[in-house]
Amino acid sequence: MQRKWFQYWFNSPYYHILYQQRNDAEAELFIDNITEFIQPAAESKMLDIACGKGRHSIYLNKKGFDVTGIDLSEQSIKYAKSFENSKLHFLVHDMRKLFYINYFDVAVNLFTSFGYFDTEQEHVNALKTFRKCLKTDGILVLDYFNTEKIIRNLNSCEIKSLNGIAFKITKSVADGKIIKKINFEDNAKIYNFEERVQAFSFSDFERMLIKAGMVIQKRFGSYMLEDFDEVNSDRLILICKKA
Repeated sequence: MQRKWFQYWFNSPYYHILYQQRNDAEAELFIDNITEFIQPAAESKMLDIACGKGRHSIYLNKKGFDVTGIDLSEQSIKYAKSFENSKLHFLVHDMRKLFYINYFDVAVNLFTSFGYFDTEQEHVNALKTFRKCLKTDGILVLDYFNTEKIIRNLNSCEIKSLNGIAFKITKSVADGKIIKKINFEDNAKIYNFEERVQAFSFSDFERMLIKAGMVIQKRFGSYMLEDFDEVNSDRLILICKKA
């Protein structure tokens, strides 16, 4: 079976070079705000779906929660494992495949770590596995970009120079996906990667979550938990429960 773009790009050292300037303070502020909003019990078990190198998991664990982070990238999990303790664990795992059942109080899928698959059914199946891993009154927090704003402000081409590498990034919209092509040269070798993320709207999520047996309880448009506005919001943050 042919490997998908996310299976090799997220495992590449160049992915981490390109995104090295991610804002940890912003991520921690979001975690502070969201935990204050949902008020999880002190010893809550949490699942961080597509956790990457574990920055959200590590911070949730510092706040006293029992956290499991899963990601498809072996390199990311290898790095994250250096932070493990008795209440913080990391595993290489595909979000579409069944995991623990009725085990977690909270599941989070943050920083647009969704929308990677080819069909809506695959996304619904992933949401069904999210649902199954939660306890009856469990909560899912899903954080996606605001597609409307992204498309309207699409910067079609830019160059980012990092670690002596000039990354040429071109963005476009095609087949209902936001496509980012990443081209660069390193050590006299040319590399071409891409990211293909579904241009899901709020109504798309509403429909898929219903199919997956979940309901949206609240939506926010920023990490400060401001109300969602389709035109101006940077994020689409959904708080969901089992139907």
